[in-house]
Amino acid sequence: MTTVNVGQAKSELSRLIALAEAGEEVEIARDGVPVVRLVPIGAAAPGAQFLAARGSLRGKITVGEDFEFTESELDEILES
Repeated sequence: MTTVNVGQAKSELSRLIALAEAGEEVEIARDGVPVVRLVPIGAAAPGAQFLAARGSLRGKITVGEDFEFTESELDEILES
């Protein structure tokens, strides 16, 4: 894993992005404390793309009045 401070990250951003794209974990620290991690988009947390897309169909589909799942129940089903 590569850890750099904010100032170094500013001057070496292109190199750090290339490292992350190659699979290297890159953390950016402020005052020695890691605050940000660079990861390639494909390596985002499981379900992150679903969460980003959630709501993209708003207004394009209709759910019937007799739909029996609450939003939290539906979330649980979709996450399993």
